[in-house]
Amino acid sequence: MNKNILVSKRDGDKEQLDLDKIHKVITWAAEGLSHVSVSEVELKSHIQFYDGIQTTDIHETLIKSAADLISEQAPDYQYLAARLAIFHLRKKAYGQFEPPHLYDHVVKLSELKKYDSHLLSDYSQADFETMNGFIDHSRDMNFSYAAVKQLEGKYLVQNRVTGEYYESPQMLYMLIGACLFASYPQATRLDFIRRFYDAVSTFKLSLPTPIMAGVRTPTRQFSSCVLIECGDSLDSINATSSAIVKYVSQRAGIGINAGNIRAVGSPIRNGEAFHTGCIPFYKHFQTAVKSCSQGGVRGGAATLFYPIWHYEVENLLVLKNNRGVDENRVRHLDYGVQFNRLMYQRLITGGTISLFSPSDVPGLYDAFFADQEKFEALYVQYEQDDSIRKKTLKALELFSLFASERASTGRIYLQNVDHCNTHSPFDPEVAPVRQSNLCLEIALPTKPLQHVHDEEGEIALCTLAAFNLGKLDDLHELEEMSELLVRALDSLLDYQDYPLPAAYNATMGRRPLGVGVINFANYLAKHGVRYSDGSANGLTHKTFEAIQYYLLKASNRLAKEQGTCTKFNETTYAKGILPVDTYKRDLDEVCSEGLHLDWESLRSDIKTHGLRNSTLTALMPSETSSQISNATNGIEPPRGFVSVKASKDGILKQVVPDFEELRHNYELLWDINGNDGYLQLVAIMQKFVDQTISANTNYDPARFEGGKVPMKLLLKDLLTAYKLGVKTLYYHNTRDGAADSLEDDDGCAGGACKI
Repeated sequence: MNKNILVSKRDGDKEQLDLDKIHKVITWAAEGLSHVSVSEVELKSHIQFYDGIQTTDIHETLIKSAADLISEQAPDYQYLAARLAIFHLRKKAYGQFEPPHLYDHVVKLSELKKYDSHLLSDYSQADFETMNGFIDHSRDMNFSYAAVKQLEGKYLVQNRVTGEYYESPQMLYMLIGACLFASYPQATRLDFIRRFYDAVSTFKLSLPTPIMAGVRTPTRQFSSCVLIECGDSLDSINATSSAIVKYVSQRAGIGINAGNIRAVGSPIRNGEAFHTGCIPFYKHFQTAVKSCSQGGVRGGAATLFYPIWHYEVENLLVLKNNRGVDENRVRHLDYGVQFNRLMYQRLITGGTISLFSPSDVPGLYDAFFADQEKFEALYVQYEQDDSIRKKTLKALELFSLFASERASTGRIYLQNVDHCNTHSPFDPEVAPVRQSNLCLEIALPTKPLQHVHDEEGEIALCTLAAFNLGKLDDLHELEEMSELLVRALDSLLDYQDYPLPAAYNATMGRRPLGVGVINFANYLAKHGVRYSDGSANGLTHKTFEAIQYYLLKASNRLAKEQGTCTKFNETTYAKGILPVDTYKRDLDEVCSEGLHLDWESLRSDIKTHGLRNSTLTALMPSETSSQISNATNGIEPPRGFVSVKASKDGILKQVVPDFEELRHNYELLWDINGNDGYLQLVAIMQKFVDQTISANTNYDPARFEGGKVPMKLLLKDLLTAYKLGVKTLYYHNTRDGAADSLEDDDGCAGGACKI
């Protein structure tokens, strides 16, 4: 029967159907894998052969067949499906399985304007010959199926209209290194490229979406996170909106600080009119955020920040909920609500919180971030001044409204602005931190734009990457990994373009980096310790001490070579103050681990030579890039041994790493009773992390009487986080009875800013 069936090949030729060819491809993909069956894949595929069937259709059916078989019992089908997908991808990209020579590939894609032409002017043909020798295309076979689909969907250079692909993963890794080290001296750059390529292609280092998708292409904006502060004027509001559009269109996730906008009913133009308040302007920002789709890579998204004591806070806290009408809701933004010590004290003592329009209380808004003693004195003074418009609410009522809205939407976040400034690399008197970003892990100084081309304003950008803790055998390996990441990311700051002068000036002045981690759950499982019982506290302390220490050391070394960032004098480091000096001492009650590295020598080196980068760490969610490395998300426990992630590319099944060896060591999210153990670990990390952490709180209503999480517990967790020095809280996750392993691949609210 097969002799009568012709298949249509990729190049349009026709040939006789050969079932043996199909069998050989699946057998090749199954080589070395356990608990997989070639015949099972063939049977599962149910291919209905007909005359003229496309070979691409046959191949895609086989890939889906293998992917459907991924399970706890047979996790290696994720690799079989991945190899079939890589085979298919290479055929689409190159017309054959074997990739071309690197030089020929770059020439071709430069002519097609898919690659940045600087590659051919910066490197000789002989350089490409050397780099071609570094590439190990067999590493393509180490991806999981979910990783290949994410690469295809988000990262590989392609024509999104026609569906054409132009490269395979190892080309991507090699050329990112070539771009980032292009400015290095001829004598050293190829060695850095080799070391960097080996680290990223073996998943020791994880790169963010903007770098993976953009570096090597003509696009030149790769910062994952953008922080824009809005002042209390129409010019500033319009400049903020314009900046949002520019950065959303270039794949960045946005943090908007709009807490200084005056409240509804405030006089404007000397009482000629009443102010319309915050909500119309928040709607304006929402429109700007949703104006661009970010090139098909991910949707625009933003988090907007305001203080808990804002006069309009009762209306602002409900902006995201489903009750109410469109006129008084702004549902497509997320919100970060800002707290400080005085607000928590009022809650603990059963007191009240007074609400003000920032425009009515001179100096209060600035002091909220820069000086806690001054804020408290001004706040009490304004409370006692009967001439100032205010509202007064019981602190318990206001905190409960916040906690209730956070629970019902999952996406009302929290920023402790005092911790962000007292335990900060920036001197709050001259460079206060007034906001975070979309995913609540960036804490950088900003200044409002007065107009679009304002050079005095500061738009803060942060460039991200991560260590894969699951690949670490020894903490000393972090020294080499830190050297590579700091050099690569610092080079990227000079390599990329800046659409606005406020972003360029801020970045050149501060040169901020944000290195985080992925695969923390795997790391704990490998060491036989758990989230919930304190057994991981000491290991976490040692690990994050080493991360910050080696990153600071690398930045100090780079400063000796290339000089400090120009605003180094605005950091606490310039005064010899390190993160280990300013953490909240309540943390010592839950972790008594001492310091293991030579911080005093490092302190001396930093005082003498400075740092190239004012920040070095930030712990991000890393939803997508963790999949590329077949790792668990950021610092989070997995929801199931097999996660089923819904993305725009379909349902992707992924098995936790080292599942067969470590299944009994993993602690799943909904097996953890309460947030205390997790919050302790976050606080231990925060002791060393100079920016902040995308930390979640998680609740299973089934554990409580009547299926309702008590308000007392929600408030207790907020107080625990504050007491231990946690700077920010990200998602509030509620177990909803759906499949525990189902995860929506839209970390960072729609994908922006995720790494």
